[in-house]
Amino acid sequence: MTRAINFVIIFLVCLALVLFSLQNTDPVVIKLFKGIDIQAPLCIEIIVTMGLGAVLAWIFSIWSRLLRVLESRKQMRQIREKDSQIQKLEKDLEQIKAETAESKSELPVGSESVSKAA
Repeated sequence: MTRAINFVIIFLVCLALVLFSLQNTDPVVIKLFKGIDIQAPLCIEIIVTMGLGAVLAWIFSIWSRLLRVLESRKQMRQIREKDSQIQKLEKDLEQIKAETAESKSELPVGSESVSKAA
């Protein structure tokens, strides 16, 4: 659905550009720098300008995508670090539980009743 909508929009823009180009063939002068003038039909200048705009938009989208990829890699690295830290803490917890159970089993019989009374 989205691809069809994009196609229709692009088609309409190109159609409008062609119709505009057919109506605007008068030569115009563009002053780029002091002493540098370019004379060309208005339609050619507008088409070139639109092409440059499209290229700049494409470069911006690539840059934005690159930034998103770098951010997601950073987040994945943080998640992996946190997962490894969680595993280490779980391992330490199991070790502490085992040591606690071991120390309870080593307590003398009379000390259990004292610890229950407290």
